[in-house]
Amino acid sequence: MDAYFGGRFEPFPILLQPAGGAFYQRVWQALLAIEPGQTRTYGEVAQALGSGARAVGNAVAANPIPVIIPCHRVVGKSGLGGYSGDGGLTTKTQLLRLEGALPGEA
Repeated sequence: MDAYFGGRFEPFPILLQPAGGAFYQRVWQALLAIEPGQTRTYGEVAQALGSGARAVGNAVAANPIPVIIPCHRVVGKSGLGGYSGDGGLTTKTQLLRLEGALPGEA
């Protein structure tokens, strides 16, 4: 975590085994594929998985390990969307800004 918050966005060297159903696991794997500094909309993730944006939003909201599984990189089509981690949208904004991925900021 120190490396991440120090600006070194390398994969976390841990084995992830979060509890959740098959669909949630697919969504969380899709989140892990979003590179630091990039975002995807709920709709883009849903389209890639052949699902609906609302179902993806539910899985993102159920993410048991935010930051490690980077749910902050999923945004709404016309805004940030939500964030279920500590601090809510304030934290999501800070994480996206740290990665240089906050929509509307260059």
